[in-house]
Amino acid sequence: MELLRTLLFVPGNRPKMIEKAKGVNADALIFDLEDAVPLAEKATARRMVSEAVGSGDYPHFKLFVRVNALTTNLLPDDLEAAVGRNVFGIVLPKAEYAEGIAEVHLMLLERERRLGLPEGHTRILPIVETVRGVLNVSQIAGCHERLVGLAFGAEDFATDLGVERSREGTEGRYPMAQIALYARLTGVVAVDSVFSDIGDDEGLEENARLAKQLGFRGKLVIHPRQIEPVNRIFTPSEQEVEWARLVVAAFEEAEARGEASVAVNGKLVDIPIAERARDLLALAEAISKQQSAVNFQKESEK
Repeated sequence: MELLRTLLFVPGNRPKMIEKAKGVNADALIFDLEDAVPLAEKATARRMVSEAVGSGDYPHFKLFVRVNALTTNLLPDDLEAAVGRNVFGIVLPKAEYAEGIAEVHLMLLERERRLGLPEGHTRILPIVETVRGVLNVSQIAGCHERLVGLAFGAEDFATDLGVERSREGTEGRYPMAQIALYARLTGVVAVDSVFSDIGDDEGLEENARLAKQLGFRGKLVIHPRQIEPVNRIFTPSEQEVEWARLVVAAFEEAEARGEASVAVNGKLVDIPIAERARDLLALAEAISKQQSAVNFQKESEK
């Protein structure tokens, strides 16, 4: 499972933002060709994004490009700009059918072969953001090996449902639960929707904690100031890591004695709790390794 705690949207037609993104601390960047770009500027945005991802100036990130939906006539040109050696994947909006993922796979495959890239080089992160998409998420999840995760799009979902998006996200609880469950079932990352009120720090953190509790591993963000709190929430704390180490060590000792449970600081630890502790330690190790690799890359660039 890929480490994708924070994925920052970067408008593809805004050169200053494209440049500024080099210095952020997100796990991934999403150069946007869809909602952030007016129709009249799509061609310009494709050129800017193609130059950015081809430059090699973003080695610290997993690079995505959000293309326009399969139902538009914009997708083929978007993919010409998006597919490349440095691009980890595309973000596919309005995902509603497994057949749509298969169709996009073929489009990607043709471009990969033409560019001499390995088959499957370009991953797909679909955004489930319509009523139909939510009701079909069981078909979308696991439908193709290119899928790296499942993302939720709360704004478009609320619009399609015919309601206002609420601060607490009541209308999104059911789709969030579905997306998180099917992501877990198929072994990919569940990525939560953007929190659109940039000035509401408390709301952002509440929103991210809810997503984490539902099983999400990361979140889409729209401003650099949102990266630190979201990274922090989706990163195990030192106290959590220390507790997990105690739990795993004690449980392994209990197993060696032929026991299936043990008390740790007065709390009963059995198999499910030990498994959660192991998962947390694995996540903490993956984050540590990624940060070490980023730090090494930055030092080598000096």
